[in-house]
Amino acid sequence: QVQLVESGGGLVQPGGSLSLSCVASRSISDFYYMQWFRQAPGKQREYVAGMLGGDSTNYADSAKGRFTISRDNTKNTIYLQMNNLQPEDTAVYYCNVRKRGPSGRTYDYWGQGTQVTVSS
Repeated sequence: QVQLVESGGGLVQPGGSLSLSCVASRSISDFYYMQWFRQAPGKQREYVAGMLGGDSTNYADSAKGRFTISRDNTKNTIYLQMNNLQPEDTAVYYCNVRKRGPSGRTYDYWGQGTQVTVSS
Protein backbone atom coordinates (compact mmCIF):
# COMPACT_ATOMS: atom_id res chain seq x y z
CA GLN A 1 0.00 0.00 0.00
CA VAL A 2 0.98 3.59 -0.50
CA GLN A 3 -0.66 6.90 0.25
CA LEU A 4 -0.29 9.70 -2.27
CA VAL A 5 -0.89 13.34 -1.39
CA GLU A 6 -1.08 15.94 -4.12
CA SER A 7 -0.60 19.65 -3.59
CA GLY A 8 0.15 22.80 -5.53
CA GLY A 9 -3.17 23.37 -7.20
CA GLY A 10 -4.94 26.70 -7.18
CA LEU A 11 -6.29 29.55 -9.24
CA VAL A 12 -4.10 30.94 -11.98
CA GLN A 13 -4.65 33.30 -14.89
CA PRO A 14 -4.36 32.10 -18.49
CA GLY A 15 -0.72 31.92 -19.48
CA GLY A 16 0.36 31.31 -15.92
CA SER A 17 2.18 28.38 -14.35
CA LEU A 18 1.69 25.94 -11.51
CA SER A 19 3.84 23.19 -10.08
CA LEU A 20 2.02 20.19 -8.67
CA SER A 21 3.61 17.78 -6.20
CA CYS A 22 2.64 14.26 -5.24
CA VAL A 23 4.29 12.92 -2.10
CA ALA A 24 4.25 9.18 -1.55
CA SER A 25 4.29 7.47 1.84
CA ARG A 26 6.95 5.03 0.67
CA SER A 27 9.78 4.92 -1.80
CA ILE A 28 8.64 5.67 -5.33
CA SER A 29 11.46 3.46 -6.55
CA ASP A 30 9.09 0.60 -5.73
CA PHE A 31 6.84 1.65 -8.62
CA TYR A 32 7.67 1.20 -12.25
CA TYR A 33 5.26 3.76 -13.67
CA MET A 34 4.16 7.15 -12.40
CA GLN A 35 1.45 9.23 -14.04
CA TRP A 36 -0.65 12.34 -13.80
CA PHE A 37 -4.32 12.37 -14.83
CA ARG A 38 -6.97 15.03 -14.71
CA GLN A 39 -10.74 15.18 -14.61
CA ALA A 40 -12.78 18.19 -15.60
CA PRO A 41 -16.39 18.62 -14.46
CA GLY A 42 -18.70 16.38 -16.44
CA LYS A 43 -15.83 14.66 -18.23
CA GLN A 44 -13.98 11.40 -17.88
CA ARG A 45 -10.59 11.23 -16.23
CA GLU A 46 -7.89 11.66 -18.84
CA TYR A 47 -4.19 10.92 -19.03
CA VAL A 48 -1.82 13.87 -18.88
CA ALA A 49 1.74 12.60 -18.48
CA GLY A 50 3.69 9.52 -17.46
CA MET A 51 7.18 8.49 -16.43
CA LEU A 52 8.66 5.02 -16.47
CA GLY A 53 11.17 3.94 -13.87
CA GLY A 54 13.96 4.55 -16.30
CA ASP A 55 12.93 8.19 -16.63
CA SER A 56 11.34 7.79 -20.03
CA THR A 57 8.46 10.26 -20.26
CA ASN A 58 5.26 10.48 -22.27
CA TYR A 59 2.68 13.22 -22.64
CA ALA A 60 -0.84 13.64 -23.90
CA ASP A 61 -0.98 15.87 -26.95
CA SER A 62 -2.67 18.55 -24.87
CA ALA A 63 0.32 18.61 -22.51
CA LYS A 64 3.23 18.38 -24.92
CA GLY A 65 5.48 21.41 -24.85
CA ARG A 66 3.75 22.89 -21.82
CA PHE A 67 3.87 20.29 -19.03
CA THR A 68 6.85 18.43 -17.58
CA ILE A 69 6.70 15.39 -15.34
CA SER A 70 9.63 14.69 -13.06
CA ARG A 71 10.47 12.98 -9.81
CA ASP A 72 12.79 13.17 -6.84
CA ASN A 73 13.41 9.73 -5.38
CA THR A 74 15.09 11.22 -2.31
CA LYS A 75 11.84 13.02 -1.46
CA ASN A 76 9.46 10.29 -2.68
CA THR A 77 7.84 12.99 -4.77
CA ILE A 78 6.47 13.22 -8.30
CA TYR A 79 6.06 16.62 -9.90
CA LEU A 80 4.07 18.13 -12.73
CA GLN A 81 5.29 21.52 -13.91
CA MET A 82 2.57 23.21 -15.93
CA ASN A 83 3.29 26.28 -18.03
CA ASN A 84 1.14 28.43 -20.29
CA LEU A 85 -2.00 27.19 -18.61
CA GLN A 86 -5.29 27.70 -20.40
CA PRO A 87 -8.92 27.57 -19.23
CA GLU A 88 -9.30 24.11 -20.75
CA ASP A 89 -6.66 22.86 -18.31
CA THR A 90 -9.10 23.45 -15.46
CA ALA A 91 -9.61 20.13 -13.70
CA VAL A 92 -8.81 18.09 -10.65
CA TYR A 93 -5.35 16.62 -11.12
CA TYR A 94 -4.51 13.19 -9.77
CA CYS A 95 -1.24 11.37 -9.45
CA ASN A 96 -1.01 7.64 -9.92
CA VAL A 97 1.69 5.08 -9.31
CA ARG A 98 1.71 1.54 -10.62
CA LYS A 99 3.41 -1.50 -9.13
CA ARG A 100 3.84 -4.90 -10.64
CA GLY A 101 3.36 -7.83 -8.30
CA PRO A 102 5.23 -11.16 -8.33
CA SER A 103 2.56 -12.73 -10.55
CA GLY A 104 2.78 -9.91 -13.05
CA ARG A 105 -0.46 -8.35 -11.97
CA THR A 106 -0.36 -4.57 -11.76
CA TYR A 107 -1.65 -2.45 -8.91
CA ASP A 108 -2.66 1.20 -9.22
CA TYR A 109 -2.69 3.72 -6.42
CA TRP A 110 -4.26 7.18 -6.58
CA GLY A 111 -4.05 10.40 -4.68
CA GLN A 112 -7.05 12.45 -3.63
CA GLY A 113 -6.50 15.10 -6.28
CA THR A 114 -5.73 18.79 -6.33
CA GLN A 115 -7.90 21.41 -8.03
CA VAL A 116 -6.42 23.54 -10.80
CA THR A 117 -8.53 26.44 -12.03
CA VAL A 118 -7.40 28.62 -14.91
CA SER A 119 -9.45 31.78 -15.20
CA SER A 120 -9.07 35.49 -15.66
